[in-house]
Amino acid sequence: MKISKILIGIDDSKFAEYAASYGFDIAKTFNAHVGLVHIVEPSVAPATTTDTIMGMPMQDLGVNQLEIMDIQNHAGENIIERTIKNYAGDLEVTHFNEFGSTADGILSCAKEFNADLIVIGTHSRSGIDRLLMGSVAESVIRHSEVPVLVVPMLEKE
Repeated sequence: MKISKILIGIDDSKFAEYAASYGFDIAKTFNAHVGLVHIVEPSVAPATTTDTIMGMPMQDLGVNQLEIMDIQNHAGENIIERTIKNYAGDLEVTHFNEFGSTADGILSCAKEFNADLIVIGTHSRSGIDRLLMGSVAESVIRHSEVPVLVVPMLEKE
């Protein structure tokens, strides 16, 4: 087994942070090139400006969709920079900051990067939370053409 390129999916959660540290440890073991991917799922502003619960007009925040995307992009770049600073050391790192579906974006970047392994964290949702929120990890596992390492982070109670 040769692992020369590892793609690590990150966001601004402690679950992704833990998975990133795990992925970089593996990369250091194999002296692998790391690809960091941060996917922003575009937020959709409602077409109506009336609060349907209270029946009152909502205040216009003065921020258009392009400004929101720019803010999200900047936040993504900060997450990538922070992750590289905290974990990369001397490893070669390529990064992707993409917009779209998270699972599809990770899979697309894995193909573009020619990854040998994908490392992602999981929120360990189950039951109704998983049904309502979906599972990025599950979708990546089901559709990936390369091995996927899902790093769970169990919260201590």
